[in-house]
Amino acid sequence: MSEPTPQARFSWPVRVYWEDTDAGGIVFYANYLKFFERARTEWLRSLGIDQGALRQQTGGMFVVSAADIRYHRPARLDDVLAVSAELVESSRASLTIAQTATLGAQLLCQGNVHIAWVDANTLRPSRLPVAVLQALPEPPRGNTP
Repeated sequence: MSEPTPQARFSWPVRVYWEDTDAGGIVFYANYLKFFERARTEWLRSLGIDQGALRQQTGGMFVVSAADIRYHRPARLDDVLAVSAELVESSRASLTIAQTATLGAQLLCQGNVHIAWVDANTLRPSRLPVAVLQALPEPPRGNTP
């Protein structure tokens, strides 16, 4: 039996709670980064990558090294967003993931998040474990982050 092909675009539902909103009743801008983090974590989990176990086994971990975010429309209390993660670029030590938050057909927020693999003790860049590289889907050709 062959291994399933990892899906290129992953989506995770996120409900907006009171704690996610600001005084104006809309999602506080920094919370989209939390939503993106949840979707990236669940995307990795869907690929069979357990970040906690990986840290124990290899001594390495992912850190966000850059984020380029664009805000289009607000989300509000009780909205259920679809938050996506899609690999657009990979190297021996980092990944760039395109992410969006949508409400139905409306694009609310989009961005590219660059995550680097580092030694957990020194925080120095390190090579991604082979098992991680093998679990990743192929990034789309011709797309640039």
